[in-house]
Amino acid sequence: MGDLLLVRHGETEWSLSGQHTSYTDLPLTTHGEEQAKSLAPLLTGRTYALVLTSPLDRAIRTAQLAGLTGAVADPDLHEWDYGGYEGITTAEIHRTRPAWDLWTDGVPPGTEGHPGESPEQIGARADRVLARVGKALDADDGDVVLVAHGHFLRVLTARRLGLPPAEGRLFQLATGTVSRLSTEHGWPVVAEWNGRP
Repeated sequence: MGDLLLVRHGETEWSLSGQHTSYTDLPLTTHGEEQAKSLAPLLTGRTYALVLTSPLDRAIRTAQLAGLTGAVADPDLHEWDYGGYEGITTAEIHRTRPAWDLWTDGVPPGTEGHPGESPEQIGARADRVLARVGKALDADDGDVVLVAHGHFLRVLTARRLGLPPAEGRLFQLATGTVSRLSTEHGWPVVAEWNGRP
């Protein structure tokens, strides 16, 4: 069985400032581009059965700079829709909602077309991705790489490990990193986390 490699895109201005970034498609910073390029040695020398990216440019660009070829954009790899909290930091939200927690409370609706998502809705998207990549992993034709976003990949990790979506809170994920989910004795495990060269 292949491994599932999770690549979080490189730094953007809003990931640096802590602003919630879902549908606002910011480019990578210069540092974010360097982060993406630095991942190439961690990703070369492996056989890939499937390479999927979020449809957002910051993920697609990270895949390109990291040397991944043949990537296919998958809309289910899109970041959590933060609704009315798009572009807002947690500290700013806490000024009016001191007890707010993304993982349990979700977000309020935003502008038209951006109603926001709950942890359960993200979990359902993650489950769809895992169902699609599961066939490639089981075929043992190589590893699968997902290039996407911090909160989404954290929920996907929780779901891969059989945990509820909100338990993604347990997996802090830095920009410009490679993490590896594998198996041990038939059980999904975290084999590496926040890998950098």
